[in-house]
Amino acid sequence: MNFQQLRSVREAQRRSFNLTEVAQALHTSQPGVSRQIRELEDELGIDLFVRAGKRLTGLTEPGRQVMPIVERLLHEAENLRRAGDDFARAGSGALRIAATHSQARYALPPVVRDFRAAHPDVMLHMQQGSPEQVAKLLLDGEADVGIATEALAQFDELVALPCYRWTHTIVTPPDHALAREASEGQVLTLERLAKFPIITYETGYTGRSHIDDAFRAAGLDIDVVLVAMDADVIKTYVDLGLGVGIVAAIAYDEERDRHLAAIDGRHLFADNMTRLAVRRDAYLRDYVYAFISTFAAPLTRAAVEHARQGQLAA
Repeated sequence: MNFQQLRSVREAQRRSFNLTEVAQALHTSQPGVSRQIRELEDELGIDLFVRAGKRLTGLTEPGRQVMPIVERLLHEAENLRRAGDDFARAGSGALRIAATHSQARYALPPVVRDFRAAHPDVMLHMQQGSPEQVAKLLLDGEADVGIATEALAQFDELVALPCYRWTHTIVTPPDHALAREASEGQVLTLERLAKFPIITYETGYTGRSHIDDAFRAAGLDIDVVLVAMDADVIKTYVDLGLGVGIVAAIAYDEERDRHLAAIDGRHLFADNMTRLAVRRDAYLRDYVYAFISTFAAPLTRAAVEHARQGQLAA
């Protein structure tokens, strides 16, 4: 049994049993992948995969039972490598961050700046995606830290630590009726907002669930004419007059967004919680803890370890 065999088995499952893609991912040949899988099956004395001719079509029942063990072995091998790197190359290495577009665009820049100033020998890899994609990158061992508002707390394998609360803001062109009413001191209501076409985040992004929940609880239907993953896209189409935007408050900057008016929406929608997540069983290098505390000062190394041990509710 060797790690290349284990990697071949894992990648076969991850890539929907397409051995051509597995071979490309592992930088080897398709016959080589098939051989590695078959040799492991022969050694274990069981078939891990269901076959149709030479094609893999799924996992057998023994394969489903063995796969978590394969994942665990490979993950612990990666932990061992990182532990060695920590001692051999103290203070240098790579930090892989997975974040949603809003976090990467608005929350992370000052954090990355400060972290880089303190750790110039650490290379940062920034990956962006939906909250579900951020979680998957963590679960697959392809990211060290994940940052998102939704989804991260849904996985037992992850420790999702609360970082900060934030609210939504309504953005309109400066001559819009809602902007005029706000300037006159009128308080915006959900009933009034529902009369206009809405531009906001895709479902599952940046607190969208709280927006939908608020209108649903009020018994109001809304006309969502455009959805996007990124607040800058939303603001662009608001500026074109396509509708009223609902964005994260952090995404509105009074100087940068002078072409738009902003109305505080905290009384309309529930607060949102941004969370930072790590795998519960991952080996975290010293500079990973440093990045975490730079992003959220209360998340010291001791606090993170306390949570990873299950003594602090995520």
